[in-house]
Amino acid sequence: MSAIIDLIRHGAGLGGMNLVAAIPVARYAEAVGNGAETIAALAGEARSIVIVGNGGRTLWEALQIHAGRNPGWWERDNPIDDFTVQVVEQMVLEPLRNNGLKPIAAYPFVGAAPFIDFMTLGRIAGLGGPSILGVLVNPAYGPWIAFRAAILIDADLDEPGAATGFDPCPGCATRPCIDACPPRAVSFPDGWSIPRCLEHRVEVEADCAGRCHARAGCVLGPEHRYPDAELEYHQQRALVAMRAYYLGRQNRR
Repeated sequence: MSAIIDLIRHGAGLGGMNLVAAIPVARYAEAVGNGAETIAALAGEARSIVIVGNGGRTLWEALQIHAGRNPGWWERDNPIDDFTVQVVEQMVLEPLRNNGLKPIAAYPFVGAAPFIDFMTLGRIAGLGGPSILGVLVNPAYGPWIAFRAAILIDADLDEPGAATGFDPCPGCATRPCIDACPPRAVSFPDGWSIPRCLEHRVEVEADCAGRCHARAGCVLGPEHRYPDAELEYHQQRALVAMRAYYLGRQNRR
């Protein structure tokens, strides 16, 4: 079965997605309340879930090369998401199907139900552990990871990543991420205060426009921090969603 994982790693790697781990469907179903029903609705024959993500700058670098070869790509509504789908469909799913398998892909940026809980999946698949930043962190890449796709596959796979059981924040001696956050929206042991972060990002914004300072302050994987252009890309898009949510709550009061 490792040959299947190798095939997925190779195809995903062509698009800069360098994090791959696999677990049985049953393990995910145990961790998520409606996990079994979700998987059955998405892919009834699936026996395993392979989560695909990126650590560090590799996805952004691959996207830049791709966009350079495809004029107008940056003008798309969602250039990273579209690139992800193209890589997964062409470089991962197609080779798997050519080998007699029936893979189905699910993406975190597609909101229609049924959907996969990527935070839980990433944790139990060993790609990241919990943090007070509100994101999973990886032993090597720190908070500079993202989950891009889950592949439901009719094969028995069990190859979790190295972050299984990883829980770094309680043992962190300095926690510079706390002081780095302008609105003090990160604390220990409480973690990330979504209301405080939302209010600051929407009402003030300027000092967090180009990056999350708390995330940049994490002691794990600083050498893998996203380049400035990627940080700004993600921050600005997150702000659009944050502003809509925040203003919607304000209007309902």
